[in-house]
Amino acid sequence: MKIEKTIAKRAKSHMIYKTSEGKRVPGVTTILGIIAKPALIKWANGLGLQGINSEVYVDETARIGTLAHEMIQEYLGGPKWDKKAYNPEQIDLAENAVISFFEWEKVGGHQMETLHVELPLVSERHEYGGTVDWYGEIDGKKWLVDIKTSKGLYPEHTFQVAAYWQALIENDYEVEGVRLLRVGRTEDEGFDDHVLDTPELIKAWKVFEATLSLYKLKQDFEKRAA
Repeated sequence: MKIEKTIAKRAKSHMIYKTSEGKRVPGVTTILGIIAKPALIKWANGLGLQGINSEVYVDETARIGTLAHEMIQEYLGGPKWDKKAYNPEQIDLAENAVISFFEWEKVGGHQMETLHVELPLVSERHEYGGTVDWYGEIDGKKWLVDIKTSKGLYPEHTFQVAAYWQALIENDYEVEGVRLLRVGRTEDEGFDDHVLDTPELIKAWKVFEATLSLYKLKQDFEKRAA
C-alpha cells in the first residue's frame, strides 16, 4: 500500500485549527487544560520543595518529549528531525524513549505500516481540532496510536486519545484499534502499551465532550464579562 504522509507543524500547541467555513476552533490539549490535574499539582509542589523551578523543568522535559516524537516519527516515515535544534543531553535522553519504542516493537512483534504521521483533524460537528501522532496499519488493522513520553499514563491521556478517535471517525477514517503507547525518557522507565476497548473510549469521550462544553461556556462567560 502506498504510504501517504500528512505532516503538521512541529509544535502542536501552536497549531491553528479551523472549520471548513474558516471558524477558528480550540485544540484538544487546550480544551483539556481547564481540567485540574491533582497528580500534576502534587508533582509541581514536590519540585518546589526541592528548590526546582517547575516551569523550567516542564519546558525541558517537553522539549525532550518533542524530540523523542520527532525521532520515532522519522523512523515511521515522517520528516527528518533537526539535529541542530537540540543539545547533546536532550538528544541522549530522547534516544532512551526511542529505544523503549524499539523494545515495544520487538517484544510485540508488531508490523507497522504508516498511513499518516502528525495528522491534523477538525471536528466540524463538535468544533474542535487535534493532531493524531500516528495512524496506519498494525498487523493488518487500522490503528490510532498516541505516543506519550511520560513516566506514566494518566486519565487525561485517555480523554485526549478519545477525542482523536472521534475526529478520525467523523472524518471517515476507519479505526479498528486505539492504543496509548508510553515510552520512557530514562533507561529504567521502559514502556507501557495500553490498548483501549470501545467501552473505555466511549466513557473517555463523554468526559471530553463535557469538558468541551465547559470550555465553551467559560469562553463565552469571559467574553461577556470583558
